[in-house]
Amino acid sequence: MNRACRLAIWIALVFAVTVTASHAGDGEVTLIHIGDLHGHLVPRPDQRDGSPTRGLMAGGLAYVYTQIERIRAAHPQHLLINTGDTIQGSAEALFTRGDALLDLLNDWHIDAYVPGNWDFVYGTDRFRELFAGSSARANWTPLAANLYYATLYEYPESPYPQFAGQRVVAPYLVKTVGNVKVGIVGLTSDRGPQAVSTRVTDGFFFSPGEEELREAVTLLRGQEQVDLLVLISERGLAANLDLVERIAGVDVVLSSDMHEETREVLRAKSGTLLVEEGQDGTMVGELRVAVKNKKLARWHWTPHFINTRDHLANAAVAQKIETIRAPFIKGAAFLPHVNPISSAVLRTPIDTVIGHTKIALQRANFSNAQRMPAAIEGSSHDMLADAFKSGCNADVGMMRGFRYGTHIAPGPIKLEDIYHYIPIGPQIACGEMTGDQLRWQIEKSLDGVLSGWVGYWGGGWVNAYSGITYDLDPGNEYGLRVRNLRVNGELIDPPREYTVAGYWYVDDSNKINRAPALKIRVLKDQNGSTLDATDIVAFYLQTLPDKTVDPELNRIRLLNPLPKAISRNRELQPWRGVVRPDY
Repeated sequence: MNRACRLAIWIALVFAVTVTASHAGDGEVTLIHIGDLHGHLVPRPDQRDGSPTRGLMAGGLAYVYTQIERIRAAHPQHLLINTGDTIQGSAEALFTRGDALLDLLNDWHIDAYVPGNWDFVYGTDRFRELFAGSSARANWTPLAANLYYATLYEYPESPYPQFAGQRVVAPYLVKTVGNVKVGIVGLTSDRGPQAVSTRVTDGFFFSPGEEELREAVTLLRGQEQVDLLVLISERGLAANLDLVERIAGVDVVLSSDMHEETREVLRAKSGTLLVEEGQDGTMVGELRVAVKNKKLARWHWTPHFINTRDHLANAAVAQKIETIRAPFIKGAAFLPHVNPISSAVLRTPIDTVIGHTKIALQRANFSNAQRMPAAIEGSSHDMLADAFKSGCNADVGMMRGFRYGTHIAPGPIKLEDIYHYIPIGPQIACGEMTGDQLRWQIEKSLDGVLSGWVGYWGGGWVNAYSGITYDLDPGNEYGLRVRNLRVNGELIDPPREYTVAGYWYVDDSNKINRAPALKIRVLKDQNGSTLDATDIVAFYLQTLPDKTVDPELNRIRLLNPLPKAISRNRELQPWRGVVRPDY
């Protein structure tokens, strides 16, 4: 080989190496996103007002998995990410303390998972058993940069003093997908499921996550030299948007918590893309991103709405769900189960019809709904408050707001439907509160939804009441939003003692619905045994004509509309007017 040929080959090799180096890390990655499954193993009806799939059976994990496998087949360079609130929200999840979901999802090859606040519902020991350390039973690679073991200064009675100040699970993960080096940071909610107990997160400390995200971005962009940086966060879409507009360097946020549905990608001023996948496993997100020179070159978003018309059930997953459900439904395999939170005993198969409804029962309407936006009121919550009021023969029934739940179409109500509403083991107590207490309880609940400060949002919707009606001006300040507050048709009397009914927990025995009350009496059965709140609802349905419920709606009258959505995405919780830079 002459000198000229050798020189030509050498130049070609140098050029090839240079080209390869300049494009190292360039490529495409498909992010498959699930979140807020809330224990929903099987489909439930879509009863949301204005929904294009209203009347169809939505969700169901066998159908969810079919969609995941479709995406995987079409896009081999992918990651499957679960953003939390998985092991709570159903009877199957509750009575197995999450095992029902682990047994199923451990076969799904989830690449990364951030725990949601409801994933701590069975206590810190159970959380550690399922998710923390090399012996964790879930193989989902949990990430939470803002979750620590409490120090003795933060919680002197910590059961884990030997780990004080350490992280409970890893803060981030680096994975190479094709040619693309992906950094994934996890942030869990900074609040535990306090509606269940103030003790369920004993020994853990949650920070807001801002400092941890700044540190992770610097490390992953600098030391790790990632090409794509993904934040998986259970802090809610609005809070995540606020975060990434103040902290540069995040390419994509996969969000959960508020059950928003991003039918279009929300794009921050920083260029960060944000998506969220609704509730109950009724949606799977597919975000295809192309990376060039460590920047997003292009992207394509497809929201997949899971329903039994457009999807077939994966046979293997469906068979496993049938096996998981067998001890809970009618048949030879049914077994009684003890509620791990209240110790009440389930002796009735959960597929038993316990009553009927004349109207759809749900709390899922978007904030621009013409009647009953979910942030303010829902037919399901109205019915539950009525049941508690009836059980105590009280002036007022109270029901806390929450984002998990299900939809019930007009027709039969099954016991498992009620467990989707109340999967947290409360008992029901009767007691007394003053009119002034009730008013400020309502104002506080409203502020947790309508406050201009995103960080103050309480994570639930406005509390529901039976026997109470009022007018609401959502634009007013705290303490001035409620007008014309009436109890059973009469203007509320501030010093009067009203009889009330609502959630009660043994660790907060002087409170009803987490508010101080007098003359508390906990409802028991005729033998003095524990009754779960689901039992009270079932008994209530038996007392109605034809065992059929038809709750009175619109107990809260909006004097002015809720704020408009900030984008073309419809919202469950309105964001316009939030105190922060204009979107």
